[in-house]
Amino acid sequence: MKTRVGVIFGGRSGEHEISIRSAGTVIEQIDKSKYSVVPIAIDMNGLWLDPLTSAALLPTETAALIESDIAEIKAESVAFIGDPKYRGLKDLSSNGPAESVHRLDVIFPTLHGTYGEDGTIQGIFEMADIPYVGCGVLASSCGMDKTVMKSLFHEAGLPICKHVSFLRSEWETNADDIVSRVETKLGFPCFVKPANLGSSVGISRAEDASSLRTAIDNAAEYDRKIIVEEALKMREIECAVLGNGDAQASLPGEYLIKDKSKAFLDYEEKYTGTGNNEFIVPAPLSTELAKKIQEMAIAAFKAIDGSGLARVDFFLRTDNGALLVNEINTMPGLTDASGYPKMWAGTGKPFSQVIDELIALAIERNQDKSRNKTSRSN
Repeated sequence: MKTRVGVIFGGRSGEHEISIRSAGTVIEQIDKSKYSVVPIAIDMNGLWLDPLTSAALLPTETAALIESDIAEIKAESVAFIGDPKYRGLKDLSSNGPAESVHRLDVIFPTLHGTYGEDGTIQGIFEMADIPYVGCGVLASSCGMDKTVMKSLFHEAGLPICKHVSFLRSEWETNADDIVSRVETKLGFPCFVKPANLGSSVGISRAEDASSLRTAIDNAAEYDRKIIVEEALKMREIECAVLGNGDAQASLPGEYLIKDKSKAFLDYEEKYTGTGNNEFIVPAPLSTELAKKIQEMAIAAFKAIDGSGLARVDFFLRTDNGALLVNEINTMPGLTDASGYPKMWAGTGKPFSQVIDELIALAIERNQDKSRNKTSRSN
């Protein structure tokens, strides 16, 4: 009997298209002899789509790989959240006799950004009591909020860059005070970011007070909380983490940028294949430094109570050699252009094996939680 995996993708965030690509990679790489796949898309308005409609959003050749899996489920008989017939994610069909009910054994969400990796949908999975790949509610929420994340890193004794954070409402009422704080604590240049977005969305580099104001206005369009970080002369190193309590780290990877005039690796550079960057695994580092990065990646993962997977990003300063933890991504991109699968491949672990382990970790975590007597009510 195959394990039925519900791959959830799309969503309401600005990373909708990347999520579809990540889902496609998972579907292409998953072991078809072990798993049957139920694609479940969420559109930009938050509507959950049936498997047949969901599959149509995938590349034709990808959808063809799971044609027989979808054929097992009649699209018109599937009930989703918001449907009055809905009885939970474990029960995707309630229109027939009990023996014909289609059940998901595990959820593999490839949802990035808002509502996908911020703990929102993880809470739905928890209420449905179904195993799911990735970090739980707390870790997802903390990993999404750059300010909270950095506080936890600092508490864990991990080195981080200098930063200033504030709410949009503070900016609207005390802009001059905030500009003064940034000038005093960080100076210029600096980077302005929405605190709760990924994939470099809404990020700007500020060279002076005037461009700082413009950058903050831009970031405030995306989030109610803004963070400003010091600009450093550095290399950006990444490390993939996999596991629950006994997490392991991959060899570090690094994006090598060809056009040095680019201020930072933006959304276009990461996902549109412009040819301006190359991801190298292993990153050109000493053995000692690579090991330190792996240890710090696992420490950062534990600091937010991570589980399943994450990608930890580092700054390696080129002026003094200091290594800083920049941020953690609890549902990193899984596309063919993404660093997470490339780092594991470079470490000797093909992505099909990573998927196997992620599903096993999801089930393990769910079983471990079921041992907690207080999680059940009569």
